[in-house]
Amino acid sequence: IPTWAVRLVILLVALGFPVSLVFAWAFELTPEGLKRTQDVTPDESITRSTGRKLDFIIIGVLLVVIVFLLFGRWRVPPVRQATAAPEKSIAVLPFENMSDEKENAFFADGVQDDVVTALAKIADLKVISRSSVMGYRPGATRDLREISNALGVGHVLEGSVRRAGGKVRLTAQLIDARTQVQLWAEHYDRELADIFAIQSDIAQRIAEQLRATLSPREQAEIYAPPTRNMAAYDLYLRAKSLSRNAVDGRREIIEERISLLNEAVARDAHFVAALTQLARAHLAAYWFNHDHTPARLALAQEAIDAAARLRPDDGDVHLARARLHY
Repeated sequence: IPTWAVRLVILLVALGFPVSLVFAWAFELTPEGLKRTQDVTPDESITRSTGRKLDFIIIGVLLVVIVFLLFGRWRVPPVRQATAAPEKSIAVLPFENMSDEKENAFFADGVQDDVVTALAKIADLKVISRSSVMGYRPGATRDLREISNALGVGHVLEGSVRRAGGKVRLTAQLIDARTQVQLWAEHYDRELADIFAIQSDIAQRIAEQLRATLSPREQAEIYAPPTRNMAAYDLYLRAKSLSRNAVDGRREIIEERISLLNEAVARDAHFVAALTQLARAHLAAYWFNHDHTPARLALAQEAIDAAARLRPDDGDVHLARARLHY
């Protein structure tokens, strides 16, 4: 029953009730028809019989109104159509680690993370955060339509990584999650040092497929490698995997993160991402009361300042500074 119909019934009853009271007071129904009350003699009055009928009518009307009200309150709301996902939207699902050494899972996670970061630099794209997709790891049943509806995206990127010695093999496929049609796929078999070029190429291809507009600055940022030192990059990814996959507040985990990141920065003092992660690790040591001292905050400040000198407009630098002053 439409809401307007319920409201109309209530309005008519509300308007009709005072009118009926006035009418009942001024007139009386007799066998000869309606007469003014003052013109009806006691012998002609049939008030008792008509009054009883009127009572039943009023009770019936009130019951109808109550039923309308209860139905409007407790009825199941109509199912709303899901909002269409933006056409230029994507979720990068966790990459599958195909390496023989399963401990290399941190590398597959790092590649996925860097692809997300590269895509997030494109303002014309809606990119789902990495934390929101971690429940869709390889091995679990992944219904792309359900993922599309849950995350509000039109497309997903799936991939796998195999790392062996100085080589890396990476596959990636872009899928329209709504129709499950593959839009693009590529297989990369390169030197490990080319991993940044691979990640940049994936981001570029996705932008082209989704017809996203890239500014010259965004284009440059996508192709800018975070570091040119692969050993530093490996240390950085290992440190990130510790904060991602372990209880962040454990003293030994935080100390290992700091050690790995200090070594990464020692190998490449211009590695901004490692510097911001180092600042976060120092702040974790402070917040979890492992070293709640001004000296620990000073170490975090030092790492942030070093990163800011290299890249003052970097989002992670601003985030690290905000954490420091939180």
